[in-house]
Amino acid sequence: MAERQIPEINAGSMADIAFLLLVFFLVTTTIQTDSGLQVTLPQWVDEPPEPQDKNSRNVLEVVINGANQLAVEGEPGFPVESLKEKAIRFITNNGSDPTMSDNPKAAVISLQNDDGTDYATYLGVYNELQAAYNAIWESEAQRRFGRPYQTLEKEDRMAIREDYPKFLSEAEPTRFD
Repeated sequence: MAERQIPEINAGSMADIAFLLLVFFLVTTTIQTDSGLQVTLPQWVDEPPEPQDKNSRNVLEVVINGANQLAVEGEPGFPVESLKEKAIRFITNNGSDPTMSDNPKAAVISLQNDDGTDYATYLGVYNELQAAYNAIWESEAQRRFGRPYQTLEKEDRMAIREDYPKFLSEAEPTRFD
C-alpha cells in the first residue's frame, strides 16, 4: 500500500501576514495617557487628626459652585484671573491687613467645589492657586539668593518652603444651591 502524503501549509507567508497585522494595529491604535493633578498626599494615619482652631483671618475660602462660578471669601463672581494675585496678597500679608493672614506659616487656602463643577474649571482654579505659591517661592528665591527657585539647592528650596509652606485644604465636594 502506498503512503499518503500530507499536504504542507506554507507558513512563511503566514508569518508575514501576522507581522503586517501587528504593525497595522500598533500604528492605528491610540494610546490613552492619563492626565490629572500630581499631588503628594500626606501619610495615612488610623486616627483622625485633632481639630485645630484656626483664626478665621488665616483661612482664604475659595468656592466653586455648580455653574462653575468662583466665590472668594463669600464674594460671588470673583474672576479666576485675579485669584493668583489675591492668594499672593493673602499669604504674604504678614498681619498688615486685618482681613488677611497673620503670617505665611498660618495661611491656609480652603478650596471647595460643587458636585457639578466641571473638571476644567476646578483645574483652572487649582492651577491659579499653585501658581501663587510658585510665584511666592520664586520671588523669595530671587530676594534671598539672586537666583531662580528651580536652580537652588534642595536645602535652600526647603528653607523657602518652610517660611512659605503650601497649606491648601481641599474639602469634599458638596451640593451648593
